[in-house]
Amino acid sequence: MLEIQGLTIKFRDGKETVTAVSDVSLTLQKGETLGLVGESGSGKSVTALALTRLLPEPPALYAKGDVLFEGESILKKKKTALRSIRGREIAYIFQDPANSLNPVFSIYEQLAETIRLHRPEVQNVRREANFWLEQVGIVNPEKRIDHYPFQFSGGMQQRVMIAMALSCRPKILVADEPTTALDVTIQKQILDLFRTLKSEMSILLITHNFGIVRGLTDKVAVLYRGRLVEFGNTETVLKAPQHPYTRALIGCVPHIGQKLVRLTTIDNL
Repeated sequence: MLEIQGLTIKFRDGKETVTAVSDVSLTLQKGETLGLVGESGSGKSVTALALTRLLPEPPALYAKGDVLFEGESILKKKKTALRSIRGREIAYIFQDPANSLNPVFSIYEQLAETIRLHRPEVQNVRREANFWLEQVGIVNPEKRIDHYPFQFSGGMQQRVMIAMALSCRPKILVADEPTTALDVTIQKQILDLFRTLKSEMSILLITHNFGIVRGLTDKVAVLYRGRLVEFGNTETVLKAPQHPYTRALIGCVPHIGQKLVRLTTIDNL
């Protein structure tokens, strides 16, 4: 379904060039959920945005490698061709819903625009929009759908963004920390929804939560300083991590009844 081949991405800042992602290779199969983990700044979101060339060029520079979607190169496609892929084929749930939702349009207007653009076959757009709001746990969606983003809490805005992405019924869903702003009850509901959708779409899940990684993903990839340091089946990686960075990340996860004087640290990797 998706293949990243030796991808290297750099950013130019005046005369200086910084490498954000270096020689990353990953695969995502149909119906598979892949977890992408690593500390902040490790290159997770940059890698995800590169899948549909959402990084602005400049300052971003696709220096090396390729991204293949169903066997075709994304990086070689024209911008007009990319518009038909973004949303309909590969949809995103972004980290910051407050910056992703337009404050001057109602929730319905924004959901309706997405559905009409990517699923023109839908006849009753309002009913479809209500359906997805209900799926992500919005109470009384028929009433709330005409409200504006400022009338929603941060967690509810995040749920709207999830509904917007899922309403496209994409082949690949890229979820960048989709449950960060949600309470644990809604988190479970969203993750259960992702599980039911696994037969319909592949999921690239960016997260810091190893509990979510263990419970939802089939494979996991670990990024460190823009490089892929470990990639494999989730249970194998979590039970027997090979790279010291992966072991350190897992070692930082607290356990009930465990007393730690200091968190696990790494030196000179």
